[in-house]
Amino acid sequence: MDTRSACVLLLTLIHLLSSISARDFLSAGSSLSVEHSSDVLHSRDGTFSCGFYSISSNASTFSIWFSRSSERTIVWSANPLHPVYTWGSKVKLDADGSMVLKDYNGQIVWSNNVSTSGAGHIRAQLLGNGNLIVKGKGGAILWQSFDSPTDTLLPTQSITAPTKLVSTNRLLVPGHYSFHFDDQYLLSLFDDEEDISFIYWPNPSSTIWEKLRVPFNSTTSGILDTWGHFLGSDNVTFTAADWGPGIMRRLTLDYDGNLRLYSLNKADRTWSVSWMAFPQLCKVRGLCGENGICVYTPVPACVCAPGFAAIDPSDWSKGCRPKTNISCDVQKVKFAKLPHTDFFGYDMTTHRFVSLDFCVNKCLHDCNCKGFAYWEGTGDCYPKSVLLGGVTLHNLGSTGTMYIKIPKGAEVLEASIPQSQPFGPKYGPDCSTANKYSIADLLDMLKRDQSESKYLYFYGFLSAIFLAELMFVVLGWFILRREHRELRGVWPAEAGYEMIINHFRRYTYRELESATRKFKDEIGRGASGIVYKGVLKDNRAVAVKKLVEINQGEAEFQHELSVISRIYHMNLVRVWGFCSDGPHRILVTEYFENGSLDKVLFGTEGSEILLGWKQRFNIALGVARGLAYLHHECSEWVIHCDVKPENILLDENFVPKIADFGLAKILSRGGPNINVSRIQGTRGYLAPEWVSSLPITAKVDVYSFGVVLLELLKGVRASDMENNEDEEVEMVLGRISKMVKEKLNLDGIGSEQSWIADFVDGRLNGQFNNLQARTMMRLAVSCMEEDRDRRPTMENVTQMLVLVDDVSSANVMVGAA
Repeated sequence: MDTRSACVLLLTLIHLLSSISARDFLSAGSSLSVEHSSDVLHSRDGTFSCGFYSISSNASTFSIWFSRSSERTIVWSANPLHPVYTWGSKVKLDADGSMVLKDYNGQIVWSNNVSTSGAGHIRAQLLGNGNLIVKGKGGAILWQSFDSPTDTLLPTQSITAPTKLVSTNRLLVPGHYSFHFDDQYLLSLFDDEEDISFIYWPNPSSTIWEKLRVPFNSTTSGILDTWGHFLGSDNVTFTAADWGPGIMRRLTLDYDGNLRLYSLNKADRTWSVSWMAFPQLCKVRGLCGENGICVYTPVPACVCAPGFAAIDPSDWSKGCRPKTNISCDVQKVKFAKLPHTDFFGYDMTTHRFVSLDFCVNKCLHDCNCKGFAYWEGTGDCYPKSVLLGGVTLHNLGSTGTMYIKIPKGAEVLEASIPQSQPFGPKYGPDCSTANKYSIADLLDMLKRDQSESKYLYFYGFLSAIFLAELMFVVLGWFILRREHRELRGVWPAEAGYEMIINHFRRYTYRELESATRKFKDEIGRGASGIVYKGVLKDNRAVAVKKLVEINQGEAEFQHELSVISRIYHMNLVRVWGFCSDGPHRILVTEYFENGSLDKVLFGTEGSEILLGWKQRFNIALGVARGLAYLHHECSEWVIHCDVKPENILLDENFVPKIADFGLAKILSRGGPNINVSRIQGTRGYLAPEWVSSLPITAKVDVYSFGVVLLELLKGVRASDMENNEDEEVEMVLGRISKMVKEKLNLDGIGSEQSWIADFVDGRLNGQFNNLQARTMMRLAVSCMEEDRDRRPTMENVTQMLVLVDDVSSANVMVGAA
């Protein structure tokens, strides 16, 4: 090799080394910009990365995440409460050691609060253990992220008295659970309510010695080592199930209040739980909010106590509100009996060795008493001032019962409490009659119990004499009862205290033929079938949909329907039941007089209703919430695969309800072995990956939602947005999306965007919210990205729409508009 070649090679190596080191640390005076995806710090071994993490299309946080997991797993964030705009924001390291995060307008959002004169050679570096540090002269650490954790503790990172973990959701919004030292220097999990915090782990009813803890230690620290063993100064200790070296781990306080230790699988780069504080999630305090009860179906689920209704079905932590006010008059109230149920905490007092009547009278004559727990075996009575921390567990014992005070006129019928079933993910309804409870006056209930005892004794006496005859009678009774059920088409009730009437059931074809007058009143049709209006025997108006191209067997079809039946959200159409008689596969759902969105928005079928701007925005927000629920919150992952105005129904208040969800698995396009990897949906709303033979994910719904957003803005179908009939609708949408994106990028911050008024439906005569319209445009463009990885999740979209609808919080999230 000659001298010239050697020099060129040396210069190349120097350049490569300098470029690598530039990503290893941030020198004084340098900054990381939110606009450049390459502005990221990496740990030397590549395990961790640090930079801007996008939580929505125009909101980001300065965070640290695992680089080697299949999806970005955030372990620390500087500004979860104050996201910055995704344009013009940056984090800069100054010569005095201060690291400052500024929003697009120069406002300081976060700082490490370091200011050292003569600090020397300043640099920020991300270490291999996930610790972001700022070093000064002689390598002295001036600041480190390990001293201010968010929801995660990494191996070798200590939790001390001044620090704590706070639960956060996927959008990094803090929850109401925390993990830190209490006033006795014991590491504990707290439920942080509005005015007070409650410890729920370790068990607050146990003594310190039962907990095997050491209080008031001279030091307060806890640390997770690299082998997966945690040890605290108060003697708290736990170990990962896969204990050993060489495994990436994290200890995270999740949004549901459970503290979990995760291990990273190197093969598929996914996380698995290797330890958790609560193997039974329902024991997490306040999981279902006030007046809510956690039950197993068999997965943990929240339901409202009798007499209460959910405040927000999409966020059960908000709890339930009473349907009617409860009077202090003892003559106007009664009690709902809930076996195997308790509400932990808020005991007004404790009464030992008392009768049930004593406990009833105590609660009846105390207006502050909301109910009481009674243990028949010991005679213990616990009146409650607040119904929080409700849980139904059959291992509470047969004598543990909760009695809840409700209005005497409340119509609360029989319901079922499900038990866990040993069928894995195939959750079926619980047919057991042993789990049923009746809501009635206590006096009537006690009389009935006495009467039932007499009858049981009488039948026992008869059975001893006529054993053989009784066996035949019982066997015949069961056979007749089963046949009677099959003739009526009854399916067992679904889980939950709120299932007052057995809504989800199996109908016979003859019943639905009668309800629809032999399927005469057609109200819609599509690729999945024809919809008819019907009226059931209980005078409920329903939509009856005859499904086509069903190639599944009876068991598979019923299993998919069992999943659909458990899905409930205010923005999803409620499925009342089904029919599976011979070749017939029919769904029975809610009926809405206003029909589908396309009829109202596009003025089809002579509709004279013009949707106002507020109604359009609320429809966009409601559909986003419904899809976010399907994608992120269901017990089983649901992709709609056909989001369009025809599948968005409107109730009397124009609240949107998504229809036909869950049918992607049921409808087989072209054969019994075809799954959702085959093209489904409607032209104009199809994501590019359908025709590219790429694996189908929830991002196909995100694309379709983006098209619906454009249609809500313009008030016309996507296929009618251009007059050129020879042009494919996909090309039209691509051109419109590109045009909107360019104009949004060219707009000056705070300037008037007259072109937006020209873009929005002219029938509104300029009566629209400019900020909301601009946000919907940005979301539509982002949702319709050809690269699915660049599309936001529906959870991100929902958060963005909620923020822009809330003026008080919009100044941070959409200040540029």
